[in-house]
Amino acid sequence: MQHRFGLLIDLDGTMYAGNRKIPHATMFIEYLRTAGIPYLYLTNNSSRTALAVAEHLQQMGIPASADEVVTSSQAAAQYVAETGGLGARVYVIGEIGLHAALLEAGLTIVEDDPEFVVQGIDRGFSYEKLNKAAAYIRGGARYVLTNPDRLLPYDDTFLPGAGALSASIQMASNVEPTIIGKPCEPIVQFALRRLPSVDEVWVIGDNLLTDIGAGQTSGLRTALVLTGLTTKDNVDSLIQQYGIVPDLIANHLMELINLIEQYGRERAV
Repeated sequence: MQHRFGLLIDLDGTMYAGNRKIPHATMFIEYLRTAGIPYLYLTNNSSRTALAVAEHLQQMGIPASADEVVTSSQAAAQYVAETGGLGARVYVIGEIGLHAALLEAGLTIVEDDPEFVVQGIDRGFSYEKLNKAAAYIRGGARYVLTNPDRLLPYDDTFLPGAGALSASIQMASNVEPTIIGKPCEPIVQFALRRLPSVDEVWVIGDNLLTDIGAGQTSGLRTALVLTGLTTKDNVDSLIQQYGIVPDLIANHLMELINLIEQYGRERAV
């Protein structure tokens, strides 16, 4: 009997870096579609809507549709709706992707007296936003962080991520957030509810701490690609530093699919 598997695929550093497509990304997705292998794009980036993420992929020649995309904004909005109820009052530090997800989940975005402070990446982050968020959290609002990423790959450099902004809010409020995105379970569980039934799910990504950590935290198989934060030059030192060992390591995505299929054939015997 064939061993059927599904994939949760990271984006930044795995499919693209900013506006630069990662080698083999298009061929990889075309292969998955032809082979009927179910997958979802799973991204910690909270700045874009799922539709905008899909359009960004399409512009680089990578097949994608909005229903194939799971963002940390969507997962965070679902978490707030489930824990706070529809209409819960939310103060937002974030961009259009987070605002849209919260509204689509039936939540109320406010500037004063929130029940939740929900924070993601915000390239308009300011001292005023920091002050308001910290004050609301100290006053009892629940602090939800879309994702803890400290850095985001962008073209040939890195940009500060949501986790970097969160560090200042935590210092000012003395409260740690509930983290939704990778490496924590909420985003993975949210994605698994949307993935068809399979024998095994693999989390694929370039980041040991977030992508591989998320898979291991959730009891899933993990595959590291050396195309982003983790490279041939630093992989051994990072594994030793973090103590996180993926099930598979591949130089690129097409090499990875061969390794996963070989693994599946061995499991099916």
